[in-house]
Amino acid sequence: MRPEPRGQSLGAPREKGLVEVVVAGRRRKEGRERKRREGKGREGEAEKRREENRRGEERATKRRARGGGTTRSSRSSAAGPELGVRAVAIAIACTRAEGIVTAISVRALRSQDSRCVASLKLDNLRHRGLRVYRERSARHGVEVGVSSNFTDNFVSVSSTSKNLEREILRIEKLGGRARANVQMGATSAVASPLREGSGQADEQAPDGGLQGAQLARSELEEGNRRTSNPINVVFVSSEVAPYSKTGGLGDVCGSLPIALAARGHRVMVVSPRYMNGTADDLHYKSAFDAQCRIKIGCFGGLHEVAYFHEYRAGVDWVFVDHPSYHRPGTPYGDTRGAFGDNQCFHTALFLLLSAVSTSLPDQVHACEAPLVLPLGGYTYGDKCLFIANDWHASLVPVLLAAKYRRHNVYTKSRSILAIHNLAHQGVEAGTTYQNLGLPPDWYGALEWVFPQWARLHALDKGEAVNHLKGAVVTSDRILTVSQGYAWEITTKEGGWGLDELLRSRSAVINGITNGIDIEEWNPATDKYLASQYSLDDISGKAECKAALQKELGLPVRPDVPLIGFIGRLDYQKGPDIIQAGLPELMTDDVQMVMLGSGYPDVEKWMAGAEASYPEKFRGWVGFSVPVAHRITAGCDILLMPSRFEPCGLNQLYAMMYGTVPVVHCTGGLRDTVENYNPIAHGGQGAGTGWTFSPLTKDAMMGAMWNAIGTYRHHKAEWNGIMERGMSQDFSWDRAALQYEQVFNWAFIDPPYA
Repeated sequence: MRPEPRGQSLGAPREKGLVEVVVAGRRRKEGRERKRREGKGREGEAEKRREENRRGEERATKRRARGGGTTRSSRSSAAGPELGVRAVAIAIACTRAEGIVTAISVRALRSQDSRCVASLKLDNLRHRGLRVYRERSARHGVEVGVSSNFTDNFVSVSSTSKNLEREILRIEKLGGRARANVQMGATSAVASPLREGSGQADEQAPDGGLQGAQLARSELEEGNRRTSNPINVVFVSSEVAPYSKTGGLGDVCGSLPIALAARGHRVMVVSPRYMNGTADDLHYKSAFDAQCRIKIGCFGGLHEVAYFHEYRAGVDWVFVDHPSYHRPGTPYGDTRGAFGDNQCFHTALFLLLSAVSTSLPDQVHACEAPLVLPLGGYTYGDKCLFIANDWHASLVPVLLAAKYRRHNVYTKSRSILAIHNLAHQGVEAGTTYQNLGLPPDWYGALEWVFPQWARLHALDKGEAVNHLKGAVVTSDRILTVSQGYAWEITTKEGGWGLDELLRSRSAVINGITNGIDIEEWNPATDKYLASQYSLDDISGKAECKAALQKELGLPVRPDVPLIGFIGRLDYQKGPDIIQAGLPELMTDDVQMVMLGSGYPDVEKWMAGAEASYPEKFRGWVGFSVPVAHRITAGCDILLMPSRFEPCGLNQLYAMMYGTVPVVHCTGGLRDTVENYNPIAHGGQGAGTGWTFSPLTKDAMMGAMWNAIGTYRHHKAEWNGIMERGMSQDFSWDRAALQYEQVFNWAFIDPPYA
């Protein structure tokens, strides 16, 4: 440390000498001169670029006047057809409470038509930063404006570049890590130029959601049924229909891969090979042993796993075989409760998809299906898109980031976390982290501390590992099974403790409503029905209702509204709300049937209600696929008072079969069921069912009385509700288009972790 001069107190300012003051003044003057010269140089370059653009516009105008069409540069002719874009506009919503609008870069991808897709990355750029962006980008033909509406703030970016598909516009990073992708639609070559001084295109900018602009399109032309950008997609799921299924997760992973394969993608689905000694084992009879054995280290030992493979419907179905999957019961438990080793064999064993050997930390072992299985003669390689479904597969994006990319493997791959139900997160004791084979410095990715009120006793520190949280902080994008649920998981009420973390990544969260398997759920071809019917001839539905009443032992009365409920008898599905409202409902001339299993108290209540109302109520404890089909087709009304519903499939099945849903306004139910409005469209009516909120007995009964009254006294309007529901497109082709868009967004950005 330099000593202080004598006679001067510690910390006192030292006076400058005359020479120092003169030198400082000269330096300031030289700095001003240098900045002035640089400014003139930049102005000259900008003027030169403007002159070149003006001459290019004149040449393009002359060629168009001679009938030459859209101009092409020598560089664009080699790269592909030029879009001839004159004006492009995009908009992205920001968080209104924080007023944050951010951007790093805008990049457009070349397309064969008059549309293109761009990425707008968010990086905590506030309104002050927007002015900086406008100043820095004006020289490149880009202007930025800020506008507001009643609910959201928007940033609008407009570009006058003629070769947008090859242009990358970058601005300065101002901190933060939030990122988002939005769709940008490019106008055609004959689009109107920008309005002078406004910085906005004449066309209205589409919003950044999956329901905005081109992404919401579901009409598939014959020439557009296959993608122009095929991707190697790997689904990782603990269940997949028809091999293993306990809920909607199995339906999604059994149908969506087939729709994506039909679009031209190469798709692999990896799931355990469950053998429980029942007839369900026959589902795997066509899967052959791939003769590939892998040993992985987890939970204090080495475990040998095998691969079985079946190629069906254009998809590679790969099943992981291990002795832990050979036991009676469901994939997650038996009659005595959940299996105690679920953490190991429903997450840790997915290490074989993206793990390295813990015994050789400096050497990567390619012990995963995309690299080691030569399906169809060659492997998938290291450029894949992994879709990790729920907490069971949440280690996939974690291990890609923590173990593979550090060894230059899977650097071109991306991962997407698909959340089907946030309530299940795979939380285990913190001491189990050492069994997962992850580096010690990655503990923070899975670290989870329970709040004080949730701890078991005074000495409980609440330390745990949360598998789903690890995927939230490492995956490149996050998907939910409906747009409403994508918003709900960022709220305190629906976030299940992860709401703050999910809000920090809200820029990359999207919701896509599930489709349904129209081959299995189609009233025109359903093998379980007494009479098949369709939208063109709906007469068979009355026969299905009579057959269901006869099967249940209820009086066969076509004039009585028949109400159905299908679902688990647990907190989520709201059977307690039905229990509270049933006495009031039974005072009317109606019939009701409930199918499901769950809480023993609710099962006993169903038996007691059947005894109390023998001519009106039936309760079927358990689950039967044929009975579920017959209830869906035979009932007039389907009741779904779910407390939360990520997507919900039963309401989609009901509308497909002409059964009118009455649902709680939450999650996917809100997105898919339009509340009936009798005065819409000049009195013709609109809507496909009834929604109610809040979740109370009175609100539910109010919606039920409206539905029952319409059924009895307004038959024409009731038939209109049925027809509107049956005419909707619930196929996976529609959902596959939206998934495909998110896939493209994932590969535009660099890996998040």
